[in-house]
Formats: sequence, C-alpha cells, structure tokens
Amino acid sequence: MNNSFFPGQSFCLPDPCLRDGLTDVGEPPATLPTVGTNLTDLTLRKKKVTVRELGGCMGPIWPSYYTDCSSVIFMVDSANIHQVASSCIQLLSVLSAEPLSSTSVLVLFNKTDLPCPMTLMEMKSFFRIDDIIASATQQITVLEASARSGQGLMDVLRWLDSTIKE
Repeated sequence: MNNSFFPGQSFCLPDPCLRDGLTDVGEPPATLPTVGTNLTDLTLRKKKVTVRELGGCMGPIWPSYYTDCSSVIFMVDSANIHQVASSCIQLLSVLSAEPLSSTSVLVLFNKTDLPCPMTLMEMKSFFRIDDIIASATQQITVLEASARSGQGLMDVLRWLDSTIKE
C-alpha cells in the first residue's frame, strides 16, 4: 500500500472517482476546512493508496507523518493572498525534511474559481514557485484546481496515479 501526505483544504473525492478509477469525478463534493487529520483509502487503477490529510494548523506535527510517505500534495489557498507567505514557508519546511527528499510533490493551487485580487500567475510569482522547483531535490508538479467545482481534480488523480509505485 502506498501512502500520500496531504496538507491543506478538504480532500473529498466523489464516490464515482473511487469506484471507477480515473474515469469521472462526477458531482463535486461539499468542502470544509480540515481541522485535525482525515484518512481516505483510494483505489486508482487497481492500486491502493491511503491519503492522509492534515490541516494547515497541524503544521507542527506534520513531520511525524513523513516516514511512510510516498508522495505529497501541498494545497495552497489561492483565494487567500494573506496566507501565501506562510504557505510558502510551510512548503519550504516540507521540502527540506530529509524523509521527503526523494518524494514526488504536487503543489496544488486550490480555489481558482473564486475571485482574488491577484492573478494565479502573480500568485505563483509571489510564491516564488520557479525558484522552489529549481532548488528542490524532489520532483515538483504544479497544478490548479477547484475542489468546489471539480475543475482540475482529474489532473490531481492522474498525478497521484503516476506517483504510485507498484
């Protein structure tokens, strides 16, 4: 079984996605901020993966979950420009953790459907994502999504599927 570490907003995948692999995400789920930790078992193309979601406020205990982690999905709330700097610092902390030095990382800019005073391009520039990718030891992928509308969720599932080791 593979394990993924997922700090950030609620990671609720709709039932059709879980049953049918990577075919249809169906109706987007209701989302709630993560308080504490959630575990979700997924089957992607007959491969099992356990997703452990940890809320951003749980940052101080994230390292206790790094050991058995095979991939990281780091969620950034792109509708809240006031948290971008702290999200960047948290991401740098995750990337510098020795147990995650060779782990695949997805930086996911969420809530792209909501109004924001900055464009996503400006947000990524402010986040210095290009510099982070250039200096990290991990393979980093950047995607955009809206958990509320379902936009981008198939790309997230494809990325997760591609990181699962047999």
